[in-house]
Amino acid sequence: MTSIPIAARSSSGISLSFGPPNFGNVEEFDSVQSKSCRSMLFSPDGSYFAYINGQILKIVQTSNWKEVARIENTKAYHLAFSPKSTYLMSWEPFTVSNANPQGTPNLNIYRAENGQLEKSFVHKKQSNWEPQWSADEKLFARMVNTDVVFCEDLNFERIVTRINCHKIISYKISPNVGTYFVLCHTPGVPGQPSFGRLFKYPNFDEQQALANKSFFQADKVDFYWNSKGNNALLLTSTEVDKTGGSYYGKQGLHFVGLNGQTSMVTPSKEGPIYSVQWSPKNQEFCVIYGFTPAKATIYNLKCEAVFELGSVAKNSVYYNPQGNILLLGGFGNLRGQIELWDAVNRKKIGSCDAPETTLLEWAADGEHFLTATTSPRLRTSNGYKIWHYTGVLLYEKPSPQQEELYDIIWKNYPKLAFKDPIITTKKVEGIAPSQPQASTQAYRPPSARNRPAVKFSLHDDEEAAHKPGADSAPSKAALKQKKKREAKKAKKLEGGEDEPKGPAVSSTVQINLTGDPELDKKLKNIKKKLDAIEKLKQQQAQGKTLEINQIEKIKGEEELLKELKNLAV
Repeated sequence: MTSIPIAARSSSGISLSFGPPNFGNVEEFDSVQSKSCRSMLFSPDGSYFAYINGQILKIVQTSNWKEVARIENTKAYHLAFSPKSTYLMSWEPFTVSNANPQGTPNLNIYRAENGQLEKSFVHKKQSNWEPQWSADEKLFARMVNTDVVFCEDLNFERIVTRINCHKIISYKISPNVGTYFVLCHTPGVPGQPSFGRLFKYPNFDEQQALANKSFFQADKVDFYWNSKGNNALLLTSTEVDKTGGSYYGKQGLHFVGLNGQTSMVTPSKEGPIYSVQWSPKNQEFCVIYGFTPAKATIYNLKCEAVFELGSVAKNSVYYNPQGNILLLGGFGNLRGQIELWDAVNRKKIGSCDAPETTLLEWAADGEHFLTATTSPRLRTSNGYKIWHYTGVLLYEKPSPQQEELYDIIWKNYPKLAFKDPIITTKKVEGIAPSQPQASTQAYRPPSARNRPAVKFSLHDDEEAAHKPGADSAPSKAALKQKKKREAKKAKKLEGGEDEPKGPAVSSTVQINLTGDPELDKKLKNIKKKLDAIEKLKQQQAQGKTLEINQIEKIKGEEELLKELKNLAV
């Protein structure tokens, strides 16, 4: 088993350690002791590790952990690598001074192998700072105001073409090689819709769009290409839901194919869309949506629901890099419950609890994942844990007192470096968490502790995992009936009605029915009351203390006998 390195950035600096099975420190890497490490990352193929230490940007080669570049006097805040790890890009805040009123270029592109500065640009805003590349690095694109400008063949000096007629606020290049596609978001003016447009490079005239998707509620659009680059999802969102229906604003999910096909993904439940992710196998995607309890649904390329993972206390979805394991997590305002599913056979593998999780990431081997509690989201109980896909905790490392953990990442590896993990539900050997686990039992007052528990469901619309349309999916009416039956059964148990009953007690008084419905009804009613009185008299004889109203019933026996005699005349 390969031990995959893990980099941790904290208020004390940067350290590297190994994942399972070793869990030791990476001895070849000299830990960085600094309180001003602002950023770190591995290159896409894992060949380089870059980090900022104060005003120094360093690039390390991961084959031997030796420094290959040191860039002095930088105030960089953000870092990003090109897809083939050829270039490292950095962004720092744009500043002007009396001596330099024009300002200094703040977006720099360095050659990763030696740190040589290739090109610098001015990009004043922090938003959309990161240039985009095609997967083969032939295309280079960046935002200039509301235009997207393109360079080719690593020539950063010459702009080949641009998208300049649509007032773009966000865009995404497809991960194809050889043929390139670009998705763009153009905001609408008041009273007019926003547009998501698909173009084939370099045909960017409005009439050349392969697909147009309009939407009225879209302050922001997030683009999700599948790894093949032949289909994409557009998640539209508004900051505020003007209908008042949701605290999270309003979301919509749209599908776009390279053939120009567009469709809207229609969730089966109202509410926010919390998380969307494509399967790395490219044939399906998973969405978590809906008011509590949220639903998790897997859709095919026709936007048809093919499997419902049930009603879950979850808001995050993560496929492992190989796409054969699906993880559902409930973080933030939820209590950290995690479910793991066999994504191919639609079977649950395991589950675990990782409370106070602010970060989750799969390892490149697809077998392990880490959860972490990081600052500034949470400033206490910082640290990270490593888990096996069956839900077993393998390792945990709490941060020392007074130390805040800012970020933690696995080393990347080239695609296909690891085979699909063979899935089993057999638990591996693990450890117990050091943090005390919250009790899953509901509080019961002292008066109810010796009585059978009443089972109930908090939500009437909870569902188990099932295929859409299958019999295993109970309707809301069936769930309500089940709830009523369980409550009735629990009530009987609580009242002791399930105890073996002795012979029925009845009085010695006999009645003769007359055939007159009204008269017979009165006779039966009196007989019933006399039988109840006889039962109370037997209980009194056995020493049981009766209530005042029960004693009054016994005293009324003579009146009932007189009434019975009068009716029989």
